[in-house]
Formats: sequence, C-alpha cells, structure tokens
Amino acid sequence: MTGAARSATTRSLDPRTPILVGIGTASADVEPSELMTRALLAAGADTGRSGLLAGIDRIAVPQGSWSYPDPGRLVADGVGASEVRTHLFELGIPQQSLINDALAAIVAGTSEVAAVVGGEARRWARGPGRRVGGQAEDCRSDVQPDVVHRCTGPLLEPVEVTHRLWEPVQQYAMIDNALRAAEGRTLAEHRAEIADLWARCNRVAGANPLAAFADPMDAREIDTPSPSNRPLAFPYNKWHSTQWTVDQAAALVFCSAGTARDLGVSTDRWVFPLVGVESGHAASLLRRRRLHAWPAMRVLGEAATARLGRSLTEVETTEVYSCFPAAVRVQQRALALDIGATPTVTGGMAFAGGPFNNFVLQSMAAVIPAVRADPGSLGLVTTVSGLLTKPGIGVWSAVPDGRPPLLADLAHQAASVTEMVDVVEAFDGYDGAATVATYTVTYEGMDPCRTVALCDTPDGRRCVAISEDADLARHAVSHELIGAEAWVGEGSFALV
Repeated sequence: MTGAARSATTRSLDPRTPILVGIGTASADVEPSELMTRALLAAGADTGRSGLLAGIDRIAVPQGSWSYPDPGRLVADGVGASEVRTHLFELGIPQQSLINDALAAIVAGTSEVAAVVGGEARRWARGPGRRVGGQAEDCRSDVQPDVVHRCTGPLLEPVEVTHRLWEPVQQYAMIDNALRAAEGRTLAEHRAEIADLWARCNRVAGANPLAAFADPMDAREIDTPSPSNRPLAFPYNKWHSTQWTVDQAAALVFCSAGTARDLGVSTDRWVFPLVGVESGHAASLLRRRRLHAWPAMRVLGEAATARLGRSLTEVETTEVYSCFPAAVRVQQRALALDIGATPTVTGGMAFAGGPFNNFVLQSMAAVIPAVRADPGSLGLVTTVSGLLTKPGIGVWSAVPDGRPPLLADLAHQAASVTEMVDVVEAFDGYDGAATVATYTVTYEGMDPCRTVALCDTPDGRRCVAISEDADLARHAVSHELIGAEAWVGEGSFALV
C-alpha cells in the first residue's frame, strides 16, 4: 500500500482510535531509569515529532528488579512531560495489560498520549562502580506512583514456595518434561528437539543488531553441559534459559488518531492494534491437571483468530515469548503454530537478552518495524506472566481494518477450560503410593544431586516430593520417571 493510499484509509477514522506512533530502545552502562528515559526519547524521535513527548499524560512501567518507588515519574521528568499520571504494575501482571490499559484509556478519552516503558540494568548493577557505591539508583523515596496496579491470584502454592520450587527454571523444566511424556518422546529425542529449536533462535539473534548474546551456538553446544553452559534443571542448561544480566530498555508511545493528526504525525508511523487479549486467571502449575498444556493461551488464540478472520499461522511476523523452551513449545501447540517454525525475530530471550519483566516491550520494538515495512501484514506478540500462568496476545497492523480493536481479559473463559486438581498443601502431608506426573533434576556443579517431582495420589490429589538421593538423580537424567510408581513419605520419595 502506498503512503497516499494509507493516508486516505486513515482519514475517515474515529478520532478516538488508538494507535502506536513510536517505539524506542536503549542499551548502555547506566542505571535503569536513565535507560528507560533514553528509550522513551528514542520512541519520541521515532514518531517524527519529538515535541509529542511533552504532551504525555500517562506513563506505565512494569515492576522490575530495581527499587524505584515511582519510575514513571523519573522518566517523565527526563523527557519533559510535566502533566502526567504515573502507573506502576506489580509483578505477576501480564505485560500485555500495560498496553491494553493504555489503549483503553485512549479509547475512553482519559488519555491523549500514553507511554509504556520498561528497562533493566542488571549488568550495570553488577559492575564495580555500583558495588562500591560509586553509583546508585535515583530512588526519590518521597515520590509515589499515582496508580499502583496490584497482582491478583497466586502464581505459586505455599508448599512450592516453602520448598524452593519458585525458581522458574525448575517449573519450566517440569513443564517441558511433561510435554515430552505426553508426546511419547524419548529423553534423547526431547533434548534434540529443544536444542534444535534454540539453535534456530540463536541464528535469528545473529542477524539482530540489538541482541546481547549473538555469538553462534549450534544445537550440540546448547545441549551439552559444560563449565560455560552449566546444567540448571534437567533438561535445561544455562543457554536454554533467559539471560537477564543485560542493560536493556524499550518504550512505546500511543495516542489517539485525532491527536496524531493534530500533531502532524505521519501516517507511515501509525500502527493499529487489532487484538489485545489477556487472561488474569491464575492457576499454579501444581494445581493444573494437564501439566504440559496451556488451555488459557488456546482460548486467547481462538479469540484472536475469530477477530482477525484468519489463522495465527498466517501472521507474517511472530514473536512468541521465549523465557525457556517450554514456553515456546507449549505456546506453539496452544496456538496451533507450526512446531517446525522459529517464532522469533529477536532471537529469543536466551540470545537477544531477557530483561526482567519487560521483554514484551523489546518484542514490540522488533515486530513493529516489520509491520510498518509491509503495510497490510500482521505482527503477533505473545506474553507470558508467571509460570505459564497469565497469557497475553497482541496483533498489530499498519493498516486499519475498519473495526475497533478487540481488547479483553478472558479470565472467565480461561478458568472454564483449565482443569484443576486438589493439592496436598503440606510437604509432609501425604504418605503412600503415588505416580510421578512430572519431575526435574537439579545439580551441584556438574553433578545431578536432587530430584523434584510432582506426584499424583490414588485419591486424585497432587503432592510435591523431593529426593536428595544422588543415585536417583543420576538415574532420572537418563531414564524416564514420568508414569513411574513411587512411594512418598515425609515429602521425599523413592521409586518402587
């Protein structure tokens, strides 16, 4: 579509139509608030109207690992936005929520120019200057956000927290192992599949100038434990995992179509949200009957497909959230994507870099240029919050389709299709026979040492069981335990 044709298409739009007009990224050895400020300045420049930033009336930031009480205020001050309401979103809220809220505010007329910005500087935080106190975060402890969005629903059960099962790598490894068993793969076949997927992602990262870890790695290197690729939780090594020791920030600028026209933002900058769906329903892994599946994401995918009138497999540019292989693999199946494809334009969080709790913004910064470059094409970005807990989907196009965007929280629908089981709430709350539903193994250095299992009891409940038997751990990395009969007692277990 030509620029003239696009202008003609947008001329008749409702002035309250929400649009994305600017994207920006930043990476430098500075504190997180400075990174976020630089990213927003870059997004302002991307609009072609840098003065637009002064008119921002709403800034939303996802909680990071930093300690700022009101990061949005720091960023607003840095870009000269003096009349702004700041929003802070707690951990456990999907990053799609920040985008949907901004879009909804524009539709409702409570915002004309809104920004969503996130950033992390874990590499800076570990640097020598930071360690000796030569640099510090600008906390301004007397400043608080105008609005704090609270997380609802537990991501973990108390028994999981008490017994160190909160580490994402363990939970995602257990999900991946459950998927292996459900699809009838051997351990060797499974490891080869995930290594091949990650090697393909690595090749994409090699073509991404913003990737933090773009050095070539083949499937054999990714699959083989070594001192530089230490095993974390079977079958995952370091390079299967998101890498969050990065200095990366990204920012998005939204406004109404009427404001964009008034400010003279060229229509070649306009990108339209067609779909923004999420689910706030929370169900811990321990309570999900089907450990290898994500029905909530399937619900979102079906809603997106219905709104678009076409399959998500036909979307031209796709970035599937990629903290661990399980996240990608389960989403591919839930969304009916081609499992042989490589659903990333960044290279994924292991190789592009996975700044804590804001990678979706980095994804957007990679997908939106592709959508702009091919008007009429679609860009898909998925969101994962928690441990495959709360999903999100955004679909974007540089050409409007004449209908309002689908913005919805489909929590009720997700809850209705998520099969649940009762749990044994205390670590030592069950003694007796059980069946291993899934498991992983953790390591002491390079050596398997601890087996963590979720087990199903004959009365239909699920319990956590952990064995510190190194012999069992060594056995579990070379032999399938899922489906094995076990005896659980005082929270430990042994095969029978």
